[in-house]
Amino acid sequence: MDLKLIKNLLKMISESEVNEVAIEEGEFKIKIKKKAEEATPPYYPPPTLQVPNYTEAAPNNQTSQTANPQTESQASEEETTDNTITIKSPIVGTFYRSPSPDADPFISVGDTVSKGDTLCIVEAMKIMNEIDSDYSGKIVKILVEDSQPIEFDQPLFIIEPS
Repeated sequence: MDLKLIKNLLKMISESEVNEVAIEEGEFKIKIKKKAEEATPPYYPPPTLQVPNYTEAAPNNQTSQTANPQTESQASEEETTDNTITIKSPIVGTFYRSPSPDADPFISVGDTVSKGDTLCIVEAMKIMNEIDSDYSGKIVKILVEDSQPIEFDQPLFIIEPS
């Protein structure tokens, strides 16, 4: 089969409704397929993410809002309007009030803490991360139960600064 004949064959197939042709002539074999139109993949809408409303746990249903970008330490603690500070989780993990199951909790409601005191432990990927206070003051409320999973930026404690 000569090249001119193959070109004519290609032209005829491209102009026709035929999608595939196979020709055998002795030892010579040729198979021509039109490029199939790419099928459009089905559309799947993105999943919706339901975010829990942690502001309901704040006293008097007050919400904390950030006005501008903050430093890392400011992002984990935020001042509320009634002269208290909400300490939030800097990481995702499991919240523990004490260093071990049989030990006393680091803090309780009504305790006075100093800057740098350990408030709790958050376990993330088998690593125990101590969460320290950046403020001195009195613990007004503990917003999380022991051994509870917590999210990043979830309120953990309310402190009344001294």
